[in-house]
Amino acid sequence: MTNPTTSLSDPLDLPCGLRLPNRIVKAAMSEALAGSDNAPNEQMANLYRRWRQGGYGLLITGNVAVDRTQLGEPGNVVIEDDRDHDALAAWSQAAHDGGTPIFAQLNHPGRQANPLHVGHTPVAPSAVPLAMPGAATPRALAGDEIESIVERFARAATVCEAAGFDGVQIHAAHGYLVTQFLSPLVNQRTDEWGGTPERRMRFLLEIVRRTRSAVSPGFAVSVKLNSADFQKGGFSESESRDVVAALVAEGVDLIEISGGSYESPAMSGSEAASTRAREAYFLEYAASVKDMAGDVPIAVTGGFRTHAGMEAAVTSGDCDLVGIARPTVTNPGAAREILTNRNTELTAHEIRYGLRPILGKVADLKQLDGLLNISWNTDQLHRLSRNEEPNLKRGPLVTTVAMVRRNGRFSFGTRRGL
Repeated sequence: MTNPTTSLSDPLDLPCGLRLPNRIVKAAMSEALAGSDNAPNEQMANLYRRWRQGGYGLLITGNVAVDRTQLGEPGNVVIEDDRDHDALAAWSQAAHDGGTPIFAQLNHPGRQANPLHVGHTPVAPSAVPLAMPGAATPRALAGDEIESIVERFARAATVCEAAGFDGVQIHAAHGYLVTQFLSPLVNQRTDEWGGTPERRMRFLLEIVRRTRSAVSPGFAVSVKLNSADFQKGGFSESESRDVVAALVAEGVDLIEISGGSYESPAMSGSEAASTRAREAYFLEYAASVKDMAGDVPIAVTGGFRTHAGMEAAVTSGDCDLVGIARPTVTNPGAAREILTNRNTELTAHEIRYGLRPILGKVADLKQLDGLLNISWNTDQLHRLSRNEEPNLKRGPLVTTVAMVRRNGRFSFGTRRGL
């Protein structure tokens, strides 16, 4: 139902009582800025100082790992205990100095652990490797290990609350471990953690329950969920709707809708032109679950570029918040410009590999371009963290070299806890 009184600039109260000052979210992008100690640093604080001035209603961090032996990429912040309390507090304060709430995105990569970490065996619900060249076959988690990971999420949330964050977002999208449990392609278990849609969603629901019980009532517990993983026989929209209903019953404070994975990167700008033309890739799905969500706000991330498109999504009631990610890399003040009508259309820089007829014979171009664009944006975030401006002329070759170097240093280095 259309609600003409709701606009992008209106505040939003979450069920936990936290008030967001407007309806534009800086969605998560992995910063890859932590050092060998996996702690946030001054560069991370610098980056979020840039965004705190951007006029966003909410800032969501990139991947924060809950296990330092299982990282998606080098430079992930890790929270296993309170050893980095002061650094985490400085990170959250970087956002709060501008009056902007901040959520930490908690994640476990599962089989999407850094593929260039030689000798490392990733873990997953079942021993099903990624459909990508060179992907290692993961080890299936034992039941006690699954319980331990659930506790890691809850423990990390308590550390975040003590450090001043306003909430956490449990990452159940983009092919990471929680998504792997939801997927019938990856989760081939027949025990209490798999075998039926209800048992496949148990891992996520247990994380939500234990996290909610571990933090105070005013601390937000949210979830980022795939509308689908866009793979034949995988996690479907119908199953996703059932998960939304279950999350609402658990009393989460916000559900952000996205989609895709490294295997099928719908979230990274590699969609067909017909999909991009619709602007908001997952809005139709979000509208289909809006009624069942009730008082739980729905955010949609992926594809929003224009003031008109964002405003229409909110005023129509199809979603409560719009998330933007890549446009904030080259324009940290994107939300303020949209809200003040100084900019009616945002841009997201995209690059592609050349020699496509040749590369297309040996690799999936959608996967390659998706990873390339993720790496390009990571490079730009590093520039922002050094108080430099984005470099729009950075091409595929130098981006690829930087990606390999970034992962390669991690691959052959020694990490604590291994």
